[in-house]
Amino acid sequence: QVQLVESGGGLVQPGGSLRLSCAASGRTFTIDIMNWYRQAPGKQREVVATITSGGSTNYTDSAKGRFTISRDNAKNTVYLQMNSLKPEDTAVYYCNAAVVLRGMTLMNYWGQGTQVTVSS
Repeated sequence: QVQLVESGGGLVQPGGSLRLSCAASGRTFTIDIMNWYRQAPGKQREVVATITSGGSTNYTDSAKGRFTISRDNAKNTVYLQMNSLKPEDTAVYYCNAAVVLRGMTLMNYWGQGTQVTVSS
């Protein structure tokens, strides 16, 4: 089992910054891919940023150039640095960890979510 705990959300003005953290515990050695998802009320959940065990990253188009996903393996923690925030970034942000075997996702783990609100 893997447990994920997010932190760092809050209320910021447009153009501001937030840094989200996701601390993983338990059987963390099984984790291959970690993601940040977000979901606003009435909207579908979407992946915002991805980082693999090899360090490769990917971002949704709206996040490119503004968001950076990174990890600290010693602390079993993944971060999402969000700069130049826009009102459309407002959502609950969820940390996700995936266990993958032969290209198949065997298990997904989710954090409890942290609210990010961007408003004047």
